[in-house]
Amino acid sequence: MKHICVFGSSSESIERLYLDNAEELGAALVRRGYSVVYGAGKYGIMGAVARGVKAEGGELLGVSPDFFTELDVLTEDYGELLLTPTMRERKAVMEDKADAFVICAGGIGTLEEFFEVITLKQLGRHNKPIIILNTNGFYDPMIDMMDRSVAENFMSHNIHKLYSVASSVDEVFDLLENYTPFGYNKYD
Repeated sequence: MKHICVFGSSSESIERLYLDNAEELGAALVRRGYSVVYGAGKYGIMGAVARGVKAEGGELLGVSPDFFTELDVLTEDYGELLLTPTMRERKAVMEDKADAFVICAGGIGTLEEFFEVITLKQLGRHNKPIIILNTNGFYDPMIDMMDRSVAENFMSHNIHKLYSVASSVDEVFDLLENYTPFGYNKYD
């Protein structure tokens, strides 16, 4: 496991603790020998992760749809940049290049990325670790909704075996380094 895909917000309007936590994650990933795949944004959590990686001299692969080049939202001089024709292809490249996923706080794009990788895992398309970095309890309501979906039989109880929740950057590494793949069967 070498390449960690980090999904997270592109907003600069979020509380500083989320940005600091993301920058800490980026730096810690490099110190532990990982490279980072991310959405190439210079703002928000994406930018903070990139700054952490850059500060430690790590490898960074940014993946962006080519129309973002017109919006001045991409990091500059932070490693390799791959441009794709569409957002859909961007996600596919990020998923293919990653050995694991860390989901930081984010909005609709981050939620969509999380639900796509967990759906693909449920369907047996990959068996990579998916770790939610639950900074400040940000994802508690989503986790509660997933629990309710299980309780009301919209999802199997096995859904919880497809992802892990970390409350700190250190816990992310415990989960990554002790990951045991789970063979999902929706009928278990």
